[in-house]
Amino acid sequence: MANILISSYGTGHDDDPVAPAPVVVDTTTLHNPPDDPAVRATLTQLTGLHPDVAAYVLATPGVHSLLDSALADIERRAEQGEQRIDVHVHCYGGRHRSVVIAETLAIALLARGHRVDVTHRHIDRPVLPSRKYA
Repeated sequence: MANILISSYGTGHDDDPVAPAPVVVDTTTLHNPPDDPAVRATLTQLTGLHPDVAAYVLATPGVHSLLDSALADIERRAEQGEQRIDVHVHCYGGRHRSVVIAETLAIALLARGHRVDVTHRHIDRPVLPSRKYA
């Protein structure tokens, strides 16, 4: 089994993780609490580790194909014998969408017998101003 290193982060912080040829998972198309007036007040200060934020993000249409595609890429590399697979999961701020998807991928990969380590680079950083309203 491969060692899979998952890093969630926000591209708005300008210090993306570095690895040779990572699997990159772009979550910017998923529902984002700071961009939604209906949940902004209740979910924005939480993180993707909170079940309400996870449920909100995972309710985005198309999320399952995003997850399936990432899992297929990771599994293909593992089957090809890669011993270490870096997975970079990003959104804009690194607190909500990327965290939810990184955790969801980790659970699925652990269930498939892989060794998984997850790092959330920007989960404790302040919420960035939404680009949607900038």
